[in-house]
Amino acid sequence: MPKGENSDVAGCGRVKRASVGLAASVVLGLTLAACSSGGGSAGAGASSAKATECPSSPAAGTPAGGAPSGAAAGRASIPVAKTVRASDTSTSTVIDPTGAQIRCGKTEIATHSDLVYSTPTTNGKKAELKLDLQVPVTDGKKPLVVYLTGGGFVMADKSANANQRTYVAEQGYAVASIEYRTVTSGATYKESVQDVKSAIRYLRAHADEYGIDSANVAVWGQSAGGYLAAMAGTTHGVKAFEAGDHLDQSSEVQAVVDEFGASDLSMIASDFDAATQKSYLAAGTSSARFVFGPDSKASLKDDPDAVAAADPGTYADSSDPAFMLLHGSDDHLVSPSQTLTLHNTLRDKGVDSTRYVLKGADHGDLAFMGGDPKSGLKWSTEEVMGDIVKFLDKHLGNGS
Repeated sequence: MPKGENSDVAGCGRVKRASVGLAASVVLGLTLAACSSGGGSAGAGASSAKATECPSSPAAGTPAGGAPSGAAAGRASIPVAKTVRASDTSTSTVIDPTGAQIRCGKTEIATHSDLVYSTPTTNGKKAELKLDLQVPVTDGKKPLVVYLTGGGFVMADKSANANQRTYVAEQGYAVASIEYRTVTSGATYKESVQDVKSAIRYLRAHADEYGIDSANVAVWGQSAGGYLAAMAGTTHGVKAFEAGDHLDQSSEVQAVVDEFGASDLSMIASDFDAATQKSYLAAGTSSARFVFGPDSKASLKDDPDAVAAADPGTYADSSDPAFMLLHGSDDHLVSPSQTLTLHNTLRDKGVDSTRYVLKGADHGDLAFMGGDPKSGLKWSTEEVMGDIVKFLDKHLGNGS
């Protein structure tokens, strides 16, 4: 059993999780609610093998030791727009996701928790990066979906969004949720993208062990994770983003799902009111430090070339995998035009790109910031998740 593994087999409504690091996960869930959708939409505590509710992420709260370094700062540094300008939807599909919520429980899932996939060194400090893997207990090898949580570039809690991840696993996919380095750990976007690719290579190297179809791999992310998914999709073959172990394995992916991710970070607030735009372009924001370095006091407007080098659209070409981009029309944290700009760039380069706009949807679940506690439910409807699964089925060849 690989280092760090804690394996279990359970029904969807009763997937067990390793206890390692749970205290930290609890408080991180509070912040990640703003950057990953639907994590708390399902009822917790289901124990029946016939459970119909998908498992929820750890409940939000603060452990006895207090918030982990960077968590409170991350919450405080997220500007929330007062107004959101409507963006062009002429090349997108607009849907009104008001239907039923996803349900789980039809398929038994094997879980492998806290698998150490990489041990990079950042600023002289070595880290153990871990992932959690869910594999349906059915015949045949499973296409792989690597899930990338949000976290405002300051944190990356792999326990987030358990309901949607489990739902996708039940449709016949091996789903891995990964940690990655952030500004808080001294990283820039380059190291974060390297981590995503390291996880893909690790899982390909262990494909036979976990029943993974290594020829069919997708990345799926939300918010900061959506941005990283897009970067992973457009930077195949760019050596600057390949580092770490298992370099004999490919990090190429066959499909990308990007939910409300950024693209051109200097324009992340372009649809917002003037005060919010000013906040995003201030010196030393988490987005700016993600580009320039954790100690930088620069603004995103100071170095257009460096910002362009962090834009997935910069690397787009006709060899890129198919993209599915999704954004809420009422997103108050990342301008809806961010996925539109990337969508148009991809199409101009000859890439198969499809974009969905969710009518009235915000940036996942913003309840912890005083928003509507039901706001995240638009992202976990059968309609939206069904469209994502159909996209994966088409491009990963899954007949489940």
